[in-house]
Amino acid sequence: MAKVEIKAPIVDEIKAHAEKASSAVLVDYRGLTVEQDTRLRKALREAGVVYKVYKNTYMKRAFEGTDFAQLDDTLEGPSAIAFGIEDATAPARILSQFAKEAPALEIKAGVVEGTFYDAKGMQAIANIPSRDVLISKLLGSLQSPITNMARVLKQIAEKNGEAA
Repeated sequence: MAKVEIKAPIVDEIKAHAEKASSAVLVDYRGLTVEQDTRLRKALREAGVVYKVYKNTYMKRAFEGTDFAQLDDTLEGPSAIAFGIEDATAPARILSQFAKEAPALEIKAGVVEGTFYDAKGMQAIANIPSRDVLISKLLGSLQSPITNMARVLKQIAEKNGEAA
């Protein structure tokens, strides 16, 4: 069997993940213990993030013609990639949080919604709350004036009730 035949399904798998993803974060995972790696994979999986280790040449081939081709220059040494499918900031948030307790995990770079970010940029992305948190904050801020208005109307109604 030729090498090209073996590579094709792997490249196709990477392409399929990339097509569905709104973000991708490259990390150097060297130095993680098996236990740390297992916990990291579990946390990413629970957040709907696809986390895989591929050969750099396969990723370069799969990323040709996509926004993720911007990662080519950072594809050196051992690399794992985390694709954000449901939440664009989830991979950066989870990886960054995990790197605090496992300093061996190093974020190399990432692409979020078409824009390339280096390691520092990914750190900034990691500080953006999830979509669900942002929506709940928005709803909370919208609900607050309505609640206050209802309270004032109730007080006016009670005051007018006493006057009658």
